Amino acid sequence: MQLTPTVLTVDQGGTKILIAECDQAGHLFNSRKYPSDVSDQHAATKQIQSAIAEYLKEPHHGDIKAISISTVGRIDSETGIWYEINPDHPTPVALADIIQKQFELPTYIGNDVYSATVAEQAFGIGQTTDNFIYLNVGTGIAGRVVTNGQIVQGAHSDAGEIGHMVVDFNSKEQCICGRFGCVEPIASGLGMSRATIEKINAGEDTSLKIDDHGRVGTEQLFPAYDAGDKVAREVVDRALSALACLILNLIRVSDPEAVVLGGGVTNGDWLMTHLKPLLGNAVTHLMKVGVVKSQLDPNQVAIMGASRLGFVKGGLL
Repeated sequence: MQLTPTVLTVDQGGTKILIAECDQAGHLFNSRKYPSDVSDQHAATKQIQSAIAEYLKEPHHGDIKAISISTVGRIDSETGIWYEINPDHPTPVALADIIQKQFELPTYIGNDVYSATVAEQAFGIGQTTDNFIYLNVGTGIAGRVVTNGQIVQGAHSDAGEIGHMVVDFNSKEQCICGRFGCVEPIASGLGMSRATIEKINAGEDTSLKIDDHGRVGTEQLFPAYDAGDKVAREVVDRALSALACLILNLIRVSDPEAVVLGGGVTNGDWLMTHLKPLLGNAVTHLMKVGVVKSQLDPNQVAIMGASRLGFVKGGLL
């Protein structure tokens, strides 16, 4: 019996590496998890190598034709070079070549948000329009603009770092990029957590508690907001305004048919319900689809996109 062509797909995040065989429809088979640490590119590369080698010891679901990797940082998907995780300490790694030589399979790589955008193109909003913005709101904020079916990557594979768009000129909070008033430290999950913790440590009256991981997540913030907690209201209202400003600016720049929100902060309907009234109609009236939540599984969207990248670049479709 002829085996189904598959791509061995790797999704490397901050704490885990997810590996699975994927078919051309984006279905995952034999998924496995391994530890991950992306604080250093060379160490992270060795972890990817080790995880793939361990995974390949097991029986295969299909006929593996290629390897495709999604990871964090600045990546040139055309050359297969992983330039940096931290812009202050760039250490370029020819990741695709390293993996291809070791395992003797064509190898392709992409940034995690780029990969998620590929998944949206193939399996999500791309079935409706070729012009959209994918916006990931999670621990950080990033995205990609898709115009006429092409993902905008920029001259240095650095397009989409929209978390560093300034939305508050009165802010005294400095972003890691060096500017003040960027949307990421205001509206990301980590940004909201930090703002909340500052208020807790300052002794402001609130029902919110710092969890065992040193965070105050949206699973606390959103219900507290609905209950009228003053700190939750201040932090989340500021985040909602910042996120609305970002979205409206991006719409003006790229003229999309849709803005698709993904990432952990968008889980459930709470964020969309409270965000939409701030968007209005003056900027969004031309959009056929509007601002919507992604229908793809946020835990699988990057690996689904990476698999698609492998099928497309490998000429397997």
